[in-house]
Amino acid sequence: MPQYQAFIFDLNGTIIHDMPYHVKVWKDIVNELGANLTLEETQAQCYGKNQDLLERVFPGRFNNEEKDKIGFEKENRYQSWYKNDMKLIAGLDSFLAKAQAANIPMAIGSAAIMFNINFILDGTQTHQYFKSIVSADDVVNSKPDPETFLKNAQTLGIAPENCLVFEDAPKGIEAAQRAGMPAVCITTMHPSADFAAYDNIVAFIDDYNSPELSKFL
Repeated sequence: MPQYQAFIFDLNGTIIHDMPYHVKVWKDIVNELGANLTLEETQAQCYGKNQDLLERVFPGRFNNEEKDKIGFEKENRYQSWYKNDMKLIAGLDSFLAKAQAANIPMAIGSAAIMFNINFILDGTQTHQYFKSIVSADDVVNSKPDPETFLKNAQTLGIAPENCLVFEDAPKGIEAAQRAGMPAVCITTMHPSADFAAYDNIVAFIDDYNSPELSKFL
């Protein structure tokens, strides 16, 4: 029997390595609006819903309708820039196929809106692997709140402690920890030292070719 009964994947930085694109587009957007942030300062804000990011950078400045408009402008720029570079992180295609063959149900738990999730899953032809998708549109509280991952577990009918989360960001690992879920950390954007505060990490990987993953299948 597999060690875990379900796999839950974050999207950006975990299924595809696109976070540098998001960070650069957000930097352009918020600085056009007067924020004057560096690339590193922008990266530190790149977690949770688009509305949450805008509220952190511009507290009280925009209403929800304005935040949504800015967020869609950001996503349109991101998609236009990233679409020709889209590819799965190395080894993921094989890992997903092996997990499916082992009858391990899989899910997407992301702070992205469905507009972006469908863009990625359509572009990588991976929709068929995921039995549950929870997006920013489906939760009240985004990561690091555990709501996203707990909804995935509920939809799959698997106890949280039996779900293995795949994440690339400290806030995502925190969400998994708060959900009572173990996690595999993929170091696409953050070195392992950035995750020292969390005790739910069962493996660090550079990509899905890592031999560490064989013990979970």
